[in-house]
Amino acid sequence: MTGTLTRVGIPLALTALIAVPATAAVQTQEIEYSVQGQTHTGYMAWDDSVSGERPGVLVVHEWWGHGEFSRNQAEKLAEEGYTALALDMYGEGKHAEHPEKAKEFMEQASSNMDLMQARFRTAMQQLQEHDTVDPDQIAAQGYCFGGAVVLNMARLGMDLEGVVSFHGSLGSPIEAESGEVEAAVRAYTGGADQFVPSEQVSGFVQEMHSADVDYALRSFPGVQHSFMNPKADQYAREFDMPVGYDEHAAETAWEGTLRFYDGIFD
Repeated sequence: MTGTLTRVGIPLALTALIAVPATAAVQTQEIEYSVQGQTHTGYMAWDDSVSGERPGVLVVHEWWGHGEFSRNQAEKLAEEGYTALALDMYGEGKHAEHPEKAKEFMEQASSNMDLMQARFRTAMQQLQEHDTVDPDQIAAQGYCFGGAVVLNMARLGMDLEGVVSFHGSLGSPIEAESGEVEAAVRAYTGGADQFVPSEQVSGFVQEMHSADVDYALRSFPGVQHSFMNPKADQYAREFDMPVGYDEHAAETAWEGTLRFYDGIFD
């Protein structure tokens, strides 16, 4: 996809918050938007040396909340020629420093699917309205909690070209139905992920197959939960959690995701 874009400088209008360079070409901007009267924090990233509209990708954070990791992933996508928005699924930019608080945030958000869908849809509209984005070409990727979110948005029939789940929960009270899922689905999971046991993986495969979804799943043998996040080893030591970063799995999943986007976007 990036090979088809012509790299020339283009002016970008400043909005209420100031855009600052993340690299020589990548620009970033913290934004605020409202969902049902509550302020949410987003982080937009794009390459201003790419001319014209391009696909947009929503980035949904882990159970910790909106923070450095999801913002870094948005910047990496911008370096590949996409415009990315790291969104906020908890409201007010909440970010937990302890797994107990993260669990609390996640359970609160997951208990109200209508609100979760509203938060996702509003963030999607923010991305679609960005000057650099083709509003008809939107995908979403998520990590841990965020992986479950993007899979559920696909199950609910959101107008997305594709979704990618990285070490996200594969089970859901929402079941995909034939003809209802518009997005192509890709999932990457760890074979030693204690949060996503093998029966959940097999159930997901059966669900996707029964609903005739364009899907693919890759499991990395011996790899634990949170394998995409370089800070996972720190969390494992600090909180005695069964998580771990895996460089090979992370790089393989990232490269597979870029190939996936190259295939689904015109």
